[in-house]
Amino acid sequence: MLDALYQDCSDIVIRRFRIGGVTDAVLVYIEGLSDTGLIDQHILAPLMRTDAADADKNGDKGRTVPVDETASVAQTSGVRTMAELNSQIFDGSPVVLVDHSDAGTAFGLAKWEKRSVEEPMAESVVRGPREGFTETIRVNTSMLRRRIKSYRLKLKTIQIGAYTQTKVALAYVDGIAEPALIAEVSARIERIEIDGILESNYIEELIEDNPFSPFPQLSTTERPDVATAALLEGRVLVMVDGSPFVLIAPTTFTTILQSPEDYYQRFLIGSVIRWLRYFFVLVALLAPSLYVAVVTFHQEMIPSRLLLTLVRSREEIPFPALAEAMLMEITFEGLREAGVRLPKQVGAAVSIVGALVIGQAATAAGLVSSPMVMVVAITGIASFLLPQYSGGIALRMLRFPIMLLSGFLGLLGLTLGFILIYVHLCSLRSFGVPYLSPVAPLSGSELKDVLIRAPHWMMRSRPSLYVKRNKRRLPAGQKPEPPKGEERM
Repeated sequence: MLDALYQDCSDIVIRRFRIGGVTDAVLVYIEGLSDTGLIDQHILAPLMRTDAADADKNGDKGRTVPVDETASVAQTSGVRTMAELNSQIFDGSPVVLVDHSDAGTAFGLAKWEKRSVEEPMAESVVRGPREGFTETIRVNTSMLRRRIKSYRLKLKTIQIGAYTQTKVALAYVDGIAEPALIAEVSARIERIEIDGILESNYIEELIEDNPFSPFPQLSTTERPDVATAALLEGRVLVMVDGSPFVLIAPTTFTTILQSPEDYYQRFLIGSVIRWLRYFFVLVALLAPSLYVAVVTFHQEMIPSRLLLTLVRSREEIPFPALAEAMLMEITFEGLREAGVRLPKQVGAAVSIVGALVIGQAATAAGLVSSPMVMVVAITGIASFLLPQYSGGIALRMLRFPIMLLSGFLGLLGLTLGFILIYVHLCSLRSFGVPYLSPVAPLSGSELKDVLIRAPHWMMRSRPSLYVKRNKRRLPAGQKPEPPKGEERM
């Protein structure tokens, strides 16, 4: 059966041998996924040297040979079907089958090449941990175990994909995460039927509430510290084997705008940086549209001297402000994507130098005005301030329809576009949690981690958006106080 099943699979090794020279057995493993040195040392050598005479004294050949006790391997499991055997060997676990036995034994000796733990490139911080998740799910779960040293951290593994059989781990802290949330996330994942899962975005698109929204309804992170913080807030992680990006459910719009470094700096600095980020989010979304609307329809809003400067810069431009803005924005987005796709050695140089050269050449050729180049540059810089790449893409994409509305209707169109986006955000849900909470609906007690980054001793309870029980995070009286009277140094 094995020879027929694995025909033309040259990397699958089927090794026939005898236990103690008496009982026929076969060892099955995949070369490159299992540690062949440990197989020879801890499986084949002990089994082939064992005395099988006692095992056959009852005339039941091979049935009582203690394979899992003879081999010196800690992790073993039983294999009773061909499907289980296939799953074990493709996970890297060699399987021993013994003649006249109705079950085989799988040994945990998986070993394959994997990327070492490195700092995440997309979520770099000045102060904070420097390690990130890898493509190996067991390495990622071990990082969580190292941070949360409690049996309450649960890891539920599901295999998805008819051909890939990809391991998907659901992680949560029992006693903090809501049972209804755990059940909902688990149910959405278990009903997935697909031929293969290659990245966590496959799962994200199949379990999110509104697949047609440009805004991400699950956060993604490569940082174990961010994932651990989400677990302690009562949220659920979805980890996919083969992807370093971990999904966090549920999520809100405010969490997408927050950086892990907000909590590693002093709370005053973190609050100021957070407000700066909020301001530049509006700049990234509305700055080109505001410029187009004012220049096209509302020149009376511009101070006289600035208006004269704009008129002089635009007097030889053949295009209206809308076409000028669309041309520059599309060119800038193309340069940004080119910088991402090119090799690292030349990508940054091409994106920066290309923007400077093209902007200068376009201005000198009279295709665009200098103020427009400055507005597009500021907008591009503002879009880089968003910590979540997926959230930044959503704002970059929505910038274009708002620009069109502003070019045809002026400030009325800009206001209409902003209201439509706001209404859409109010209608979104992430596993039952309103996307704009705690701002809409308003929850005053939760604003201490939205409008500002309150000090840690003030955030005594977990967010009520995710947790209905076990809300206390730390007791009262944790505020540091200077020594009094004679105790003062």
